[in-house]
Amino acid sequence: MASSSVTPLLLLVSILICSIVATSAGNFNQDFDITWGEGRAKILNNGDLLTLSLDKTSGSGFQSKSQYLFGKIDMQLKLVAGNSAGTVTAYYLSSQGPTHDEIDFEFLGNLSGDPYILHTNVFSQGKGNREQQFYLWFDPTADFHTYSILWNPQRIIFSVDGTPIRQFKNSESIGVPYPKNQPMRIYSSLWNADDWATRGGLVKTDWTKAPFTASYRNFNANACVISSSGASSCTSSANNGNSNAWLEEQLDSTSQERLKWVQKNYMIYNYCSDSKRFPQGLPPECATS
Repeated sequence: MASSSVTPLLLLVSILICSIVATSAGNFNQDFDITWGEGRAKILNNGDLLTLSLDKTSGSGFQSKSQYLFGKIDMQLKLVAGNSAGTVTAYYLSSQGPTHDEIDFEFLGNLSGDPYILHTNVFSQGKGNREQQFYLWFDPTADFHTYSILWNPQRIIFSVDGTPIRQFKNSESIGVPYPKNQPMRIYSSLWNADDWATRGGLVKTDWTKAPFTASYRNFNANACVISSSGASSCTSSANNGNSNAWLEEQLDSTSQERLKWVQKNYMIYNYCSDSKRFPQGLPPECATS
């Protein structure tokens, strides 16, 4: 009897939580600025939807109004459908300057019927070269999917629809710089990169298929916002308790198994396995990843 009376309550709590999460999603008018593209980027549906487009003249892009120093950031994307060869949809966090930090999702387009390549990278103190690439286990052009970055002082976790695909740990103890001091904005762009994006540049963009369009919705940032004076929202009394649990978040045993599943079945490139690229020895963080 107890279980049957609790179940409706749990359902109600679940529904309430889902509604709270839904209403906390950001608004593109409030949270982002369109930065380039001469009208090719559009904010629609009262700020609930953003589209970027690319034609032979130009691509387009946007950036967040806020800067963040650590956060758990979600965005739903629906990628360019059909023959997207030569196009790149980039969605990433970055600071500015020659020693910038950066956390990248890049989606490399392909011929119709061939899978997209999800390209990831992490820059710290201006140094990148930490690429991992994946195929996805679904068609990312058929519907929206959630692409997430968890960035806290201990680790960076890339996730797709809640499934972790990559973890980059803080390895400062062995001399590897880690992004932890430079606030970053969220950026996204859709652009032509047919000199390298598809099969190393062998497949060029088919402009008869233009304009190419990618769509965005349901942005959410549970993050430490950095003000113009440099103050962090995470140090205020309004942001204490469990609301910042992500600052200590790590992969539990189930998530670790899912990460291994993705990397075994869908990873197609890992810089930590590319000994030809690093003849003097693999980067030191590869020994701990």
